[in-house]
Amino acid sequence: MTQPVRDASENRVVGIAYMLATMVCFISLDTIMKYSMEHYSLVQVTWARFFFATVFAVLLCGRQLPALARSTVPGVQVTRSVLLMATTGLFNAGISHLPLATATTIMFLTPILVTMLSIAVLGETVGLRRWVGIGLGFIGAVIVVQPWSSLDSSFSTGVLFLLGAAFTNASYQIATRQVRFDDPLTSLLYTAAGGALVTSVLLPTNWTTPDVVGWTLMIGSGFAGALGHFFLIRAFRHAPASVVAPFSYSSLVWATVFGFLIWGQLPDTATWIGAAFIVSAGLYIFFRERHVANRTKADDMAD
Repeated sequence: MTQPVRDASENRVVGIAYMLATMVCFISLDTIMKYSMEHYSLVQVTWARFFFATVFAVLLCGRQLPALARSTVPGVQVTRSVLLMATTGLFNAGISHLPLATATTIMFLTPILVTMLSIAVLGETVGLRRWVGIGLGFIGAVIVVQPWSSLDSSFSTGVLFLLGAAFTNASYQIATRQVRFDDPLTSLLYTAAGGALVTSVLLPTNWTTPDVVGWTLMIGSGFAGALGHFFLIRAFRHAPASVVAPFSYSSLVWATVFGFLIWGQLPDTATWIGAAFIVSAGLYIFFRERHVANRTKADDMAD
C-alpha cells in the first residue's frame, strides 16, 4: 500500500511552536488592551490595535503591497473586517468588566458556534455526535456564566459583551472560509485596514493624548495583533490544522498567568470546570469533523 507523501515544507514541530507563539501574542494583545482601557477610551484602544496592525501588515507585504491589496472577493473581505472590528470592540468592552481568564474561557465558545453557524450559513450537515459536543459546550458556558447566581451588574454586562464577541468571531471565521483563495497577507491587510478606517472616524471625539507609556502600549497592541496573525499563517503552512489547532487552548494558561501577575486575579472554580467542558467539547467537535472529512476523502478515493 502506498504511503501518503508528506509536503516537503511540512514540519509539525515548527507548526506547533508557531501556534503556541500565536497564543502568546494574542493574549499579550488582550492584556495590553485591558490595561490600556484603564487610561484610554474603548474607541482609542480599538483604533490603536487596528491602526498599528495596518502599519505592520504593510511592512510585511513590502513591495508586493499593490498586488496583495487586490482581492478576488473584496465584498467578503470587507465583511470579515467589519466582523473582526465588532469582535474586538465587544471583547474590549467585556474584558473591562471581567478577569482575563474568564473572558478567554467564554471566547472558547467560538469553534462551537462556528459548527452551529455552518449549518445555517454554509448548509453543512451536523450529525448527532457533534450536537452532543455542542451541548457539552453549552453546559460549560452556563457553568462559567452562572445565571442562577446573584452576580453584580458589571459581571453580567461583561458576559453579554463577550457572548456577542464569541458570536461575531464565529461569523468572522465562517467568512474566512470564503476567502481561502486569497493570499493570507491579503486577508491580514484587509482586516487591519478596515478596522483602522472605521475607528478613525470615531477617534476625534474619543481621543486622549497618550504619554510615552501609552504610545508604547498602543504600538505594542498593533504589533502583537499583526505578529499573532503572521504566526498563525506560518503555523498552518508548516502543519495541518488538525495538528496545530488544539494548541490554541494554551491561551487559557497565558490568560491566567497575565491576569494574576498584573491584576492579581485567578479563575474561580466555576471557570475552571466550565473551561473543562468547553475545551473538551471544542476538541471533540474538532476531531469529529476531522474524522468525517477523512472518511469522505477515503470514500471519494475508493470511487
